[in-house]
This record gives sequence, structure tokens and C-alpha cells, in this order.
Amino acid sequence: MHSNLWQAVLGEIELSITRPNFITWFSNTGLLREDEDLVIVAVPNVFIKQQLERKYTDLIVATLKKNGVNPKQLEFKVHALAPKHTSTTNEDIVINQPQVNTSPQTTTTPQVTSTAASPSRLHINERYTFENFIVGSGNELAFAACQSIAQNPGTKYNPLFLYGGVGIGKTHLIQAVGNAVISNNPHAKVIYISTEQFVQEFVQALRYKKAGDFANHYRTADVLIVDDIQFIAGKEKMQEEFFHTFNSLHQSNKQIIMSSDKPPKDIPTLEERLRSRFAWGMSIDMQIPDFETRCAIIQTKAQNQDSVLSNDVVEYLANNVQTNIRELEGALNQLLAFCEMRGLEPNLAIATSLLGVSKSRPKHLSAKQIIERTARHFQIPVEDILGPKRDKDIVVPRQIAMYMLRSELHLSFPKIARELGRKDHTTAIHSVEKIEKEARVDNSMRSAIADIKERLYA
Repeated sequence: MHSNLWQAVLGEIELSITRPNFITWFSNTGLLREDEDLVIVAVPNVFIKQQLERKYTDLIVATLKKNGVNPKQLEFKVHALAPKHTSTTNEDIVINQPQVNTSPQTTTTPQVTSTAASPSRLHINERYTFENFIVGSGNELAFAACQSIAQNPGTKYNPLFLYGGVGIGKTHLIQAVGNAVISNNPHAKVIYISTEQFVQEFVQALRYKKAGDFANHYRTADVLIVDDIQFIAGKEKMQEEFFHTFNSLHQSNKQIIMSSDKPPKDIPTLEERLRSRFAWGMSIDMQIPDFETRCAIIQTKAQNQDSVLSNDVVEYLANNVQTNIRELEGALNQLLAFCEMRGLEPNLAIATSLLGVSKSRPKHLSAKQIIERTARHFQIPVEDILGPKRDKDIVVPRQIAMYMLRSELHLSFPKIARELGRKDHTTAIHSVEKIEKEARVDNSMRSAIADIKERLYA
């Protein structure tokens, strides 16, 4: 009864929303309770609970009504769902399982075959799984694409090219694909390697005349995952070797996954034949996590350490570490370690006193620094940004500087205009609105803004 009802509901919902959204928000959901007063839906983590409550409550209720259930109340509950191959003793739990292997949310080690049983698992960190990856607006497309690849590697999105700034989860996500593939097929040859290590192995192969062994090792992979591929640029022999490896794998319908800090078209000194091949499949821009995602990350990381943080502490951390998940986790660990050693409960006062001096926005950050950093990024003199020139290669950096003054220092529009040597503050309003709009659709614009922020807060 429960199983048929929830499958019917999910079937209708899948037809009414996009496939990536369905995979992201409704995979791993189940039905815990259903009666005339209350329906409780099981979800794997706090973030998905919040998103379903905010975006999909009305759709779920309406779909339940179509299937003869009209509850007075709908609730979402974080619940450890049993994996597909494990029977559960609770017959009231109905799980909508995706084709990839899943494990309970509270489990930090994925249910994959051990290294001893799977010698083809090379360099993959078993802690990186889909289950402990926090999905948000900046990475939901990448997450959905990776899940799809894990189900059927080599059939679509091949190659997959993920790009974005430092510390936003690229490495976690691409290794999660490898772990999921091995869960489904323990005999699959899945290789994860950083470009730096890839280059070192190639050099050693040339030195000891084992280039054939090197090529055979990588060209017989079922899934090849290469991290930080931008570092292959400028290395001619390495690019030629990777070109042939890429062609061999792609023609054999083997999956290729790459990550980079920038899209293929923006990687300098990259051979054109590689640049075009990198863009054959799907290229996805992973963006800095938004406020809600940062809150979810903090809550999940704290929960994994058996700690519960109040909302004000969570929001304080999320507000003060904005550009890098690694820094966010580092700030959380610093807070939890400090409190554990002293037998204290984490609170806002402790967080403020402990982390206030290491906020991501430095206390000394000024309008002058933002303008100078923007000018340096675009390799133009500061005087041109502040001057009257209207050339496009000067106007756009000037508009970005205005946008940064607004987003980072929250200056008023008249103040922004004065900082840039403008008399009319409507110019600042127009510039900020223009950059906000373009940043939503232009990858290069988002990349420029992210790079400027990262260097300001370094």
C-alpha cells in the first residue's frame, strides 16, 4: 500500500519537474507514515528537508490528493534510509532508490567493496560519497550529472568537465562518482589521479622507457577521473599523451571526468584539439555555495561530530566564511575543538571571540583595495577605472568594481559613485544591476568575480 502510493506520487512528480531536480531532491525519499491526519516523508539530510519544505510542499500535497490521500498535515523527517540491497525490518518505510548505491545518512563510510577486493580502486578516497555531499543551488546540476554518470558511465555527459574556484567540492563530487561506480560494479577499473601526479608518472615512464606500460594502464580504465586538469597546459608531450589517452577511452565509450579551476576555453596554452575535446560532453560551472547551502554544510559537519549548533552560531559561521568550504569546515573544527577541550557548549559569544579575528572579510578591507584588485585582475591601470574613458575593456571592470563595492562593503550608491569618481549615482545603480544580471548567465563574469573575491580574502 505505502510502496504503491509513494511510487505513484513520485511518478507524477517526475513528469512535472526537470530530471536533474527530481534526482537531486526526490532520490532517497520515502514514506514513513500515511493516514488521514498526517503524512511523513523521509529525507536523507537537513538541506533536502529545507528545500522540499520551501519549494515542493504544495506539489507533493496536490499529488497526494490526486492519489486519494488528503492529509491535514505534511511533514519531512530526516531518517536513515536503508540501502537497496539491505532488507529493512520496518515495513512502514518505503524507499525510492536511485540506481546508484546508497547508504544511511548517518554512515560516514560508503558501502563499497574494500580495496583488497577491488584492486582497480586507485587513489579514491572512500569518504567522498554522494550521501555526504551537500547539494545547493550552486552545484545541483553538477550533482545530478554525476549521479547520472554513476548509473551508466560512458553513455552520456562524456566527458564531464567540472570547473570552479578552490574549495567548493569538485574533488569530493568527482571521487563520489568513482565510489558509486565501484559500488555497482566491484570489477570496474576506476582511476582517480591529480594532474600533477599524472605528469610525474609520465616523466618517470619516459625516463625508464616504460611509456607503453603507462599508456596501457590509463587507456584500459573504465572510468578515468583527472583532477586539476588545467595544470596540463604548457606541457606539450604530456598534452599529446593525454590526447591519445582521451581518444582511446572516448572511442571505447569509457567515462572521462575532469575538474579545473576554469572552463576549457579559458585555460591558457592548452592545445586547441584538447580544448575542443574537453567541451564535447558537458561542462558545468560549480559556484560558491550560497548562504543556505553553507548553513546546511555546517549543520551536517557538526552533526557528524555529534554536536548540535544553535541557529545563531550556524548563521554566524555561514556569514563570515563565504568563499571556501574548506575554510568553513576549518572554522567549525576550530570552534568545536576549543569547546570540547574546555567542556563548553558552542555559542555565539565563543564563536565571535574565537573566529572574529579570522573572518573571511578582513577588517582592513577598503574600497581602494577592491578597486586595485579589480584593476589588477583585468590588467589595466587604476587610473583608467577612476578616469573618464568609455572603452569596453575599461567600462566592464569599472562596473564590476562598483558591484564589488556594493556586495562586499554594502556601500550606498552615492558613496560608490564618489569612490569611482562619478558625479551621478544612477551610474552606480545601473552598473550593479547590470553585473548582477550578467553574472547569472555569463560563466566568465562569474569566474572573474570569484577570482577577485578569492584574492581579496586570501
